[in-house]
Amino acid sequence: MQIENIEVDDELNHELNPTETANVIPLADFIQDFGRDLMAAVERDNPPVYSGMPDPKRMEVLQTLIRKPFEAQANAVQALSALLFDQHEKAAVLNAEMGTGKTMMAICLAAVARHEGYKHTVVISPPHLVYKWRREIQETIPGARVWVLNGPDTLAKLIKLRQVLRIEPDKTPEFFIIGRVRMRMGYHWRHAFTLRKFRRLVNEDLVDDRSRRFALATEHPACPACGEWILNDDGELTSAIAIQSQARQTGCKACGSPLWTLMRPKSAPVSLEELVRKALCQLPTIGPKTADRLIGAFGAKLLESMLADNIYEFVNLMDGDGELVFTDRQASRLERALATAEFGFGQGGYQPTEFFKRYIPKGFVDLLIVDEGHEYKNEGSAQGQAMGVLACLAKKVLLLTGTLMGGYASDLFFLLWRIMPHRMMELGYRCNERGSMASASMGFMREHGVLKDIVRIREGDNHRTSRGKRMVVSTVKGPGFGPLGIAQCILPFTVFLKLKDIGQKVLPPYSERYVEVDMDDDQRELYQNLEYSLSQELKRSLRLGDNSLLGVVLNVLLAWPDTCFREETVKHPRTKALLAFAPSVFDEEREAPKETWLKDYCIEQKSRGRKCLVYTSYTGKRDTCSRLKELLVAAGLRVAVLRATVPTEKREDWVAEQVDKGIDVLICNPELVKTGLDLLEFPSIVFMQTGYNVYTLMQAARRSWRIGQTEEVEVVFAGYAMSSQSRCLALMAEKIAVSQSTSGDIPESGLDSLNQRGDSVEVALARNLLAA
Repeated sequence: MQIENIEVDDELNHELNPTETANVIPLADFIQDFGRDLMAAVERDNPPVYSGMPDPKRMEVLQTLIRKPFEAQANAVQALSALLFDQHEKAAVLNAEMGTGKTMMAICLAAVARHEGYKHTVVISPPHLVYKWRREIQETIPGARVWVLNGPDTLAKLIKLRQVLRIEPDKTPEFFIIGRVRMRMGYHWRHAFTLRKFRRLVNEDLVDDRSRRFALATEHPACPACGEWILNDDGELTSAIAIQSQARQTGCKACGSPLWTLMRPKSAPVSLEELVRKALCQLPTIGPKTADRLIGAFGAKLLESMLADNIYEFVNLMDGDGELVFTDRQASRLERALATAEFGFGQGGYQPTEFFKRYIPKGFVDLLIVDEGHEYKNEGSAQGQAMGVLACLAKKVLLLTGTLMGGYASDLFFLLWRIMPHRMMELGYRCNERGSMASASMGFMREHGVLKDIVRIREGDNHRTSRGKRMVVSTVKGPGFGPLGIAQCILPFTVFLKLKDIGQKVLPPYSERYVEVDMDDDQRELYQNLEYSLSQELKRSLRLGDNSLLGVVLNVLLAWPDTCFREETVKHPRTKALLAFAPSVFDEEREAPKETWLKDYCIEQKSRGRKCLVYTSYTGKRDTCSRLKELLVAAGLRVAVLRATVPTEKREDWVAEQVDKGIDVLICNPELVKTGLDLLEFPSIVFMQTGYNVYTLMQAARRSWRIGQTEEVEVVFAGYAMSSQSRCLALMAEKIAVSQSTSGDIPESGLDSLNQRGDSVEVALARNLLAA
């Protein structure tokens, strides 16, 4: 699908011929008249892989699980099983709405796969969900053995795994969970060689060959294993500096030994006692003095073995008199912390995907489950390439996502290429002779997506015999995905599941609404002046071909209405010239209109016994979290702020601890909780800002509408009227509409009332601003 947008000095007006319009049938009338016949033709030409009749043997497997899936979940597992095991497809996609239980369905599929002969399952998970995966696997599949490959001891576990594989395998179901950050992290290494002296006779006078000679000894690198000299590409002796300047690993050409070795990030050696002391101090209720006392009483070696292999033995540690070292309260906190913590006492690290590729027998990975699959869509991302390596090693691949695409066809190309390369090659997408996928990606966009060829024609210089014109053509991508792409690349491999399919008995009602807040008079006047001056500067900059002001202007206009409690100084990013200045409007005693609305809303929700989750995107110098907390605390509410300093793997426990303390409001950036966390205690969600990311918005909006929720969930989007915020919300609604169209949905987002037109979020927002 291609759209050509031609910009010329004169507008062209074209009127349709009346005889042509007489044969045009409105689409709604066409569907009403011929829809039934169309559906019959589609079902005849494309028979479904799974027609709703479950396989009895697979149903028996699901009934043996500790936790049983709901009927809709079981049907999704049956459909995935039919696609992967009956149709022998390499990969499948589970595009299930947030909160439907994708983790549960993936675990059920792994149980079915094991009875189909697929024994080993590898899970790629976001880092903060690794231990949630482990917990749910152990709570679902009886006797499952789970290897967590997410800590600094990943290399030691992989080496142990390789040794275990030499023994006759047992029938225990095995799972290997890798955090996506650890998956792409390599190891620290340095060049390893020895220096040998090379002696030769040299003339004192380099010009006269008959001059007196002397022996000259120089040191050159050699292989530490066989002692052979290390030569450069020209076959000459090299120097230590030349080898250390190389960024690649090499091996000895004589004996094949590696000329590199693993190393710790810090060159200074650390004793085992110091490593154990540092590990103990990371645990709650244990400080430096307690750590020293434990090391003195039990020894560093014993504590190291407990922390690495048997955490429950450490929690129930007894002294020489047979008394427990830790109280019940300490033991409870330690057990919770140790459930999501790992300690590595080995040397160095190694990229897990590289270890699987080189040292694990081929065919070992039977099923690869990729959680939050849309995170691997970018072309050059390290985690996307690492996922592609594991997908090539796996016999079957299951991709889990709640937002398969973010509005652009390019979001799907590299994702599909990594999980099903053979299918993509059958469709004609291949790398070029240089190994680049750029041409294939562009071909995919032209065939299934939207490309805008923008042609600008300007009057040029006059020639001797004619008048010249200058034509500049630029191509940009637009939101949209064609029906052919959906039919070829999505429907044959994707199982869709919505929360409404599970049934209202499982989930309570869910609603979204948009609240438009009017600015104060002085706030509106300052904003209009700021918008006018910045838009003029932006127009002037764009006319000169300078796009450096685009991001600056948009960020300021989006942020200022919410951050006008501080003065705003806008400078050019390169020249540092002053572009605009706006004084502060509100202070500690005066509230902004949106802040007042939020306070009243949270107080109302508390009176109804409901907790609020408030999303705000601004941190750093524009930090709004602290101001909102002070405002709500002054109103008598108990508030907690989740910061990025809380490690990802500890956020679930951190939120649970705050709930235990009885908070009424949780404030955070939506990026911190957008995936995996079940925030069932917060049925009321408020977006103070949304940002540009469709994935983040859709994921964060469903944090509390999940299986297990009993209260009605309400999501509110708040924005200032007649501002860039309202325009941004409108554009986000369009991207959600495109994203939901790939799932066969008519969009039902609370932002639909703002949905007027389509374009890239940032570019369309800039165009709206310039047209104002």
